[in-house]
Amino acid sequence: MIIRPKDVAKSFGVLIMCACAVLICTLFLNSNIDLARIKDQITNPEMMIIYDLTVSSGNMTCALTGGALGLTTVIMLLFYVKHYIDTHKPELGILKALGYSNWKIAKGFWVFGLSVFTGTAVGFGLAFAFMPMFYREQRNDGILPDVSIHFNPVLLVYLIILPALLFSLLAVLYGYRKLKRPALELIRGGNNAKIRKSKTAGKRKTDAPFLQELKQSTFRSRFSLVFFIWFASFCYAATVVMSFSISEVGASDMMAVMMAGIGVVLAVTTLFLAVTTVIKGNAKTIVMLRVFGYSDRECSGAILSGYRPVTYIGFALGTAYQYGLMKLMMFLFFDNSVLGLPEYRFDMQAFIIALFSFVAIYELFMLVYAKRIQRIPLKEVMMEE
Repeated sequence: MIIRPKDVAKSFGVLIMCACAVLICTLFLNSNIDLARIKDQITNPEMMIIYDLTVSSGNMTCALTGGALGLTTVIMLLFYVKHYIDTHKPELGILKALGYSNWKIAKGFWVFGLSVFTGTAVGFGLAFAFMPMFYREQRNDGILPDVSIHFNPVLLVYLIILPALLFSLLAVLYGYRKLKRPALELIRGGNNAKIRKSKTAGKRKTDAPFLQELKQSTFRSRFSLVFFIWFASFCYAATVVMSFSISEVGASDMMAVMMAGIGVVLAVTTLFLAVTTVIKGNAKTIVMLRVFGYSDRECSGAILSGYRPVTYIGFALGTAYQYGLMKLMMFLFFDNSVLGLPEYRFDMQAFIIALFSFVAIYELFMLVYAKRIQRIPLKEVMMEE
């Protein structure tokens, strides 16, 4: 089986996630390794406290960034593999009918690991481009001695090679699991679970207006898309709110700006991928609504407005998550004996700023895609089937 380059290119969100995670982790881990080279030169107890604070802050930032983005990358990668299988069921079913085993077909999914490799390599390269500025920002107080930048090959292994291998293996194993279906079912593009569900749904009575029922049906049709739209707001809240107060634990202003930027990039990228998929998957429905006389506003409302409550729930949960995570990381990585370190408190001003900025971004996004819905031509339906 040949997976075309454009199929892998669709996993752009994985590339962005990996680049952001490795960028942050490389900066702080490389800095901590280089700091360890001068630890023996520090004899002043107060300087040692600052040293421990800097190292702990770097470890905490890597745990926050690497853990959160790593888990998200796993989910997003599995989404792309599932999406590929769902959109290529007939071809995959024909291969199985010709005698290809599930394992032989699934081995081709290793190429999805290329997006991970590319993303981690980009993030690693960007980290070393920012490294001189980052080191200067970290030492601008003049307390710790200057540290020379060294290339540490161990980071190349742990941040690029191993993630690419692990994610490629994960894509293969997940693909193998999803291919455990009869060849005829794949060729027909059917799904027994959906058939059973539709029979049950057909017996359910509802007095809801047609557009309201359509909105609910669109919302329930793909849980993975609901998750990604929810995650966009969750990620924005967690990173942007955290960026306002992360300087309290020894992080620099540069780090706060980078974290806020990563939150915006991840939110916009995730929204773009999810909403684009929603529009493409409902193109026929949108055009038929317009044929039957529904306005463009009604069409966009039926397809897109059902996701709005999920985004605000995600924002609330992201805010609570970053507060609890910061409290936990402060407990795990920082000694209570560290002098001058204030207790981490919830920043209401940061929450308000992040909330209003996210609402502006999200509503602008919905407005742009509502305009895009208006430009879907009738020919798009006529050319299908």
